[in-house]
Amino acid sequence: MRTVVAKSGALRVAELPALEPEAGQVLVRVRSCGICGSDLHSLRHAESVVAMSDAIGSERNFDPDADYMMGHEYCGEVLALGPATESAVGPGDLTVAMPFLIRGATVEAIGFSNRIVGGYAEEMILDAGLCLKVPNGLDAGLASLTEPLAVGLHAVNRSGIERGDAALVLGCGPIGLSLVVWLKARGIGPIVVSDYSPRRRGLAAELGADVVVDPREERPVDAWKRIDGVRPLVVFEAVGVPGMIDEAMRSAPSKARILVVGVCMERDAITPMIGVIKELDMKFAVYYEADEFADTLHAIAEGLIDVAPLVTGRVGLDGVAGAFTALGDPEGQVKVLVDPALTGTEIQPVR
Repeated sequence: MRTVVAKSGALRVAELPALEPEAGQVLVRVRSCGICGSDLHSLRHAESVVAMSDAIGSERNFDPDADYMMGHEYCGEVLALGPATESAVGPGDLTVAMPFLIRGATVEAIGFSNRIVGGYAEEMILDAGLCLKVPNGLDAGLASLTEPLAVGLHAVNRSGIERGDAALVLGCGPIGLSLVVWLKARGIGPIVVSDYSPRRRGLAAELGADVVVDPREERPVDAWKRIDGVRPLVVFEAVGVPGMIDEAMRSAPSKARILVVGVCMERDAITPMIGVIKELDMKFAVYYEADEFADTLHAIAEGLIDVAPLVTGRVGLDGVAGAFTALGDPEGQVKVLVDPALTGTEIQPVR
């Protein structure tokens, strides 16, 4: 069984013994797995992930100096259920699942583990109780977007934004674009989006943003003032680099709400007095609830949200290392899906 293995900042394809599902588990053939920004970051700065786990008192999921496996945005075809296992899915079904494997009282993350195979593999083991059947003949690639789109839904829910509010999205990576998808579906407007990349700004407009701006040419908040400037404003920080939270606070109008969903793994600094004087509300968001994950799959399958424009390329296991490099160029790829059935190292363009 072939899988992509990471170690000390490098990726390679390795052979592992065949997987066998235990009681309460499901064996699937991976049909699609998205490459996430957190995967790119962990490969380059895995030590910061470990340090963050220590800081919040979480059990370490992996040792970056040993072989570990990634891939948590997956859709698979069920091959077999473990002994005496009941599940909502059966052999032949397509399934998606939240990226966790429950073993007794222990919950282990799929996608950042030295022990558990992730989605960059021919096959993987899922928790039977977390599997959802993919409905309506939905394409496996689009189904594998359930996980990152659920992150966007959770962030929008956490923000408390509602009709009558305006939205300002800083950053057009996959998560920033997923915010646009959900904000548009909620009937929020105007939606102002900011990013340095022309290609990603174009995708934001295609997905429903009312105004897209290059921050080198116009401050995002000035664009909001130009077209509205009256409605209560919710600012979504989806960049995740040092200085962005402080910038959002400095530019936001009084009584604005700021939702931070960009994952900055480095120390950062803000000026609390700015938040005090402006009476800003700030929240942070990560992951999603189980019902939000299920709601996302339903919305994709029913065509309630348009996610196809997010996918820009597909690649086989042998091309994952090259895809990681390509994703470092914002004018190149946006969301690359790994399809283990593909051969070769080249990324196959989707759009």
